[in-house]
Amino acid sequence: MQTTFEIATRGAGLYEFTPQPARWLGGAGDGLLTLFLRHTSASLLIQENADPDVQRDLRAYFDRLVPPSDDASMSYLRHIAEGPDDMPAHIKAAMMPVSLAIPVQGGRMLLGTWQGIYLFEHRSAPHTRRVAAHFSADR
Repeated sequence: MQTTFEIATRGAGLYEFTPQPARWLGGAGDGLLTLFLRHTSASLLIQENADPDVQRDLRAYFDRLVPPSDDASMSYLRHIAEGPDDMPAHIKAAMMPVSLAIPVQGGRMLLGTWQGIYLFEHRSAPHTRRVAAHFSADR
């Protein structure tokens, strides 16, 4: 079973989309859900979904770790033609996952109590991101 989820972003930040795969899996049985982000300037994360400060702190941490290319500390970058957020977005995406494997039991993802699935948008401008999903049922 396969599908693609589209996540519209409004710029850099974390966007939870847990309900989309949950609905799609409804009653699918036991198996493994694989999610794969089809972009090189964003990431996928399983992260806490109870306190929005977690998402704010994660974004602040990675923005401090990898500032825009017009920051003096990033003067060594060569790939700057697509804007000051582009190469830093690629660096962040190289540091974080672009695919996730989630066990499924009885058609439900076995996420922890406070866990949600997030697309971490690293670019400043809005984008429509596509996440390919594949569910493999146990035999």
